[in-house]
Amino acid sequence: MFFSSLSSPFAISVLLLLSLPLLFLLAPRVLPPHDVPISVPDELDDLSLFRHASDLNNPSSIPRSSISHLGSTNPKPKIAFLFLTNADLSFAPLWQKFFEGHDNLYNIYIHCDPTTVITPPGGVFQNRFIASKRTQRASPTLISATRRLIATALVDDPFNSFFAVVSQQCVPLHSFRFVYHMLFSSPPVDSSDLTQYESQPGFKSFIEISSKQNSLWDRYTARGRYAMLPEIPFEKFRVGSQFFILTRQHAVTVIRDRRLWRKFKLPCLKMDSCYPEEHYFSTLLSMEDLKGCTQYTLTRVNWMDSTNGHPHTYQPAEISPELIYKLRQSNSTYSYLFARKFSPDCLKPLMDIADTVIFRD
Repeated sequence: MFFSSLSSPFAISVLLLLSLPLLFLLAPRVLPPHDVPISVPDELDDLSLFRHASDLNNPSSIPRSSISHLGSTNPKPKIAFLFLTNADLSFAPLWQKFFEGHDNLYNIYIHCDPTTVITPPGGVFQNRFIASKRTQRASPTLISATRRLIATALVDDPFNSFFAVVSQQCVPLHSFRFVYHMLFSSPPVDSSDLTQYESQPGFKSFIEISSKQNSLWDRYTARGRYAMLPEIPFEKFRVGSQFFILTRQHAVTVIRDRRLWRKFKLPCLKMDSCYPEEHYFSTLLSMEDLKGCTQYTLTRVNWMDSTNGHPHTYQPAEISPELIYKLRQSNSTYSYLFARKFSPDCLKPLMDIADTVIFRD
């Protein structure tokens, strides 16, 4: 009698209704996260690349003559530009003009999601694409892609001294000459403040590192309340832009890390608070060598008019000399060097003022 009553339509409806709260409670733990997973083969490929890059940057390891180069060899220090994209490089003509005449002072590396079909940009971007994996915003895949770019640049050219991460929606705000001079004339790290780099005084990394964000606790617990422990207590958890400029020493630190990566690659249970790419690099370098970082970025972003977690996207009608001058202004002693986000159709108005405004410092 009891079981027959349970089989009635009314009883089934009541049971389903009562089970809804339990379903919502357990679903995040049972159902797979809605993001692109990092497969074991991809992880092993990355580890092999990272170990190779680490070995080549060990002074007592492999002789420099055995390094394979994609870029030309020159004794002058270079800037490695790391383009992280999942769409066409719409501003390639502007960047082409930016790089012209400085062949021995930079290298370009592009990571493009292989599931995306893009138009080959040609010019200085010809043959600069690296072996890439799938990426997705607000997932550890963006961390992996950035580390992949950094490792490739470390292996490729021992004279890559700064590593600048930019996106397809970034544009330069100054000439290459200005950027190069500013980076390599910036005050080096005080030798009395050095930690792990005591025998190798160098320049500082321009990376945003902040502990001031209203949603920081929600982001810290996105994988679970205790998921980041013991390696990363909440008081050491930091946030910052994923677009930064690292010194070579810090680039090596990033690709040698295993301990923090094991935490940041964990799947999130609260997807609306999960932005690992905005926390991994700033947390790692804050814990490893805070005094070697400026704690601010040189890439300008407008968050005053954000939409669904995305910063303001500039449109053609907004492009003017006044906008460029405004975007350059910063609260630090340095001018902003790059800015984002710009819609692809901003190319023409930007090109129109390239020679007279953007590259005229």
